[in-house]
Amino acid sequence: MTLILTASELEGLVDRRATIEAVANVFAEIARGEADQPAPTSMATAAATGRYVLMSALSDSSGSAAVKLLADVPDNAARGLPTQRSVIALVDRVDGGVRAILHGGVPTRVRTAAASAVATRALAREDSRVLGLVGAGNLAREHILQLREVRAFDRVVVWSRTRERAEALAAEDLGAPAEAVADVASVFAAADVVCTLTPSVEPIVRGEWLRPGQHVNIVGARPRPTEREVDAATMARGPIWVDDLATAETKSGDLLLAIAEGSVALSDVAGSVGQAIVGAAPGRSSDEEITLFDSVGIGAQDLAIADVLVAAARDRGVGTEIDLTS
Repeated sequence: MTLILTASELEGLVDRRATIEAVANVFAEIARGEADQPAPTSMATAAATGRYVLMSALSDSSGSAAVKLLADVPDNAARGLPTQRSVIALVDRVDGGVRAILHGGVPTRVRTAAASAVATRALAREDSRVLGLVGAGNLAREHILQLREVRAFDRVVVWSRTRERAEALAAEDLGAPAEAVADVASVFAAADVVCTLTPSVEPIVRGEWLRPGQHVNIVGARPRPTEREVDAATMARGPIWVDDLATAETKSGDLLLAIAEGSVALSDVAGSVGQAIVGAAPGRSSDEEITLFDSVGIGAQDLAIADVLVAAARDRGVGTEIDLTS
């Protein structure tokens, strides 16, 4: 039987601590060669501006394979629809049976923030206390909830192009006092850890704003090699860590444009977060070092959270079981 899970059903199944550990485990699996994480396939034609990205992974420990089809459709903004839509299929790796089909929105949001939390736990200073957010949407809210699981943040500063959105997020009870600030530079002036969470096409973060000891999660730009949130000078400020190098080489505009402009080289990528977790690559070298996590999103994250969500759904009797073979 195949379990079908809708967006509303998935929202009630989210376990953030379990997701953080699942994402950390699959990152470590990749580093040890116990999971297969192919580079994504990105499809497009001249008929439209949308891109369709296949993200897949296979894990030994979970006994699962997963594939997500991500539709990245900027023109949907004019239609009043999400610019990114996705669906995840989870498959049993032993017999190939389809275990579950999940709406991709909730898993993508939650696993994206979990990856930032894992990177923050591995690379940020232990005494980090101020969290900065560039962007104030649902992904920003999710980052507050998850990063507070790995560091004792007691203050949050947030900026958005729409001041009212930043103020609304700051007014929510998310476990730490928060305030809206006037510009992006003010986020970097205050924060120990910064997450950039906007679908920017051109850089809105300048390297001169970064301070010694900061950790930056670069998250928001769409999976396109021509789009970025941060400028080349930002990418040159410290060691760059990725979730997966092959994926970053094809999807990360923040990295690829900085390389094209001569500010960094591919050799400046220190390694994957999984390599830092298992000790195959050194993590933060000092309290003064700036660390950068270039988060492009990989299929292994989707597999990790799909396993967590499907297990929770079956425990609680949530979702609809169907027989695809009938």
